[in-house]
Amino acid sequence: MNLIIDVGNTSIKIGVFEKDSIVYKETLKSENFSKVVQKVYQDYPLINNAIISSVAIIKKRDIVVVKNLFNTIILDHTVRMPFKNLYATPTTLGVDRLGLVAGAVGQFPKKNVLVIDAGTCITYDFKNKDEEYLGGAIAPGLSLRYASLHNYTSKLPLLELESPKNYIGDTTNQAIHSGIVNGVLYEIEGAIAEYCNTYPDLTVILTGGDAHFLSKRLKNSIFATSNFLLEGLNHILAFNNSQ
Repeated sequence: MNLIIDVGNTSIKIGVFEKDSIVYKETLKSENFSKVVQKVYQDYPLINNAIISSVAIIKKRDIVVVKNLFNTIILDHTVRMPFKNLYATPTTLGVDRLGLVAGAVGQFPKKNVLVIDAGTCITYDFKNKDEEYLGGAIAPGLSLRYASLHNYTSKLPLLELESPKNYIGDTTNQAIHSGIVNGVLYEIEGAIAEYCNTYPDLTVILTGGDAHFLSKRLKNSIFATSNFLLEGLNHILAFNNSQ
């Protein structure tokens, strides 16, 4: 069994996998990390291996807890990947994006795949049917766009995510919702269309915290999944332990 730890910008997700199947998942705050890991160790004594993927700061003592309990990989650009990385600056590539590409390789081998992760940032990552990672794009996510309109203007309010009533906003609040939500939808639809111009057999994956909200509003045919990053990290861990 494998323990998968994804340290994101806003929370930590952990998953326990029996081969390719997730049997336990929890989202937690950093202050509860050590306690939860200890409980997982007690509840799942067959876990041997763990992987930590972190795009935020994780306390050294928390890493030590995991290393003391499991054979642990700390994900970075030096870890062996199940794909060829053609990113020009691999040392600057976020480890979460490595995990997403690995998920695409594991679940859609020998296919052209665009993975869109709609979280704090919206990332676009593409791997071709030759299992080569070419790169993608990074854009502000929905919450960042709401926050930036409020923080960088003197009078615009800070709003919670809401589906606009119309693409023509007839109040300031509705204009903000329309600009942000429709803007993101247009951006995603446009990105998919651009990739499809070159790769007409494209498979599109939508994941991340805002995936469910966005998937219901997108016109394109996509696969929406909430566990894609955890599954990709599990694939990296299995790939390294099988060699």
